[in-house]
Amino acid sequence: MKLATLRVPGTDQTHAAIVLGDTFRELAPFEDVGAFLAAEPSARAASLEAARAARAVTRDEARFAPLVRRPSKVFCIGLNYRSHIAETGHKEPEYPTIFTKFADSLTGARDPIEVPPEDHRVDWEGELAIVIGDAGRRIAECDAIRHIAGFAVANDVSMRGWQGRTSEWTQGKCWEAATPVGPLLVTPDEFDEGARITTRVNGRIVQQDSTADLVFSPAALVAYVSIMITLRPGDLILTGTPAGVALGRKDADGRRPWLKAGDVLETEIEGLGAQRNVLVRSEG
Repeated sequence: MKLATLRVPGTDQTHAAIVLGDTFRELAPFEDVGAFLAAEPSARAASLEAARAARAVTRDEARFAPLVRRPSKVFCIGLNYRSHIAETGHKEPEYPTIFTKFADSLTGARDPIEVPPEDHRVDWEGELAIVIGDAGRRIAECDAIRHIAGFAVANDVSMRGWQGRTSEWTQGKCWEAATPVGPLLVTPDEFDEGARITTRVNGRIVQQDSTADLVFSPAALVAYVSIMITLRPGDLILTGTPAGVALGRKDADGRRPWLKAGDVLETEIEGLGAQRNVLVRSEG
C-alpha cells in the first residue's frame, strides 16, 4: 500500500490519500497520513473502502504536503552509512548518534527550500525515513517491523555553519521547512531494504548507495529509540545519509559545493518515489 498527504488547491487544508493505480484517492476524514495511522482499525478500513469511490487526483495534479504534518517526534540518526562514516574519518559507532527535528522543520516533496541569510553552507543529505504505525515502548528488535507503518524518502538538509558551532548538531538540523519528507509512505511488504538511494544536484548524481549499507537497521533503530520514549503513530526516524555530501567535497580551490538559490535538489529511493526541491533565496 502507498499513502500520501495532499494539499487541497486554493486552501490551507490537506488530506490523506491512497494510491490506486495511477491516481490518488482521498482517505476521509483524515487530514494527513499521521492521522490515518493513529485512527482505530475499523475507521481506517472504512476510509479505505470509501476511497475507491472518491474523486481521482492524477499524479500531475497532486500537490504534496509533508507526509506527516505534526509528528509528535522526529528522530534523526547521524553517521549510520558505512560509506559516510569513512568519508568523515570517524569510527563505526557502538550506539546510534541521535538528534531531533520538529514538525515545523518538515516540508513537502516538491516545496522550495530557503537558503537562510544566516548560513550559506547548506548541504544535502538524502535519507530513508521510517514512519511508525503501531505505538510501543521498549520494542524488541525482532518485533520492530510490526510497529513500522512504512518507509519514505527524506532529505536532512543541513545548515553546516550553525551545525559546526557546537559539538551538538541540532541547531544546524532543525531549520524551518527545510526537511522534505515524502511524497509517499510505502508499506514494508512493498519495499526492499536494499533499495538504491540517489541524490542529485542540478541533475548530477552526488550520492548513491544501497539502503542496506546501514550500521543500524530500521528494526534496530526502532528498538533502540523506543527504549527512551514511547513511539507513536506518525513519528519519524530518519536513518542517516550515505557518502557524497558537500561537507566531504572540495574543488581545486578548496571550496565546498554548498547548495545555493536556483539549485535543484532531487532525492530518490527505489520503490518510494522522488522529491524535487528548488533552493530559493530567503525573504526573511
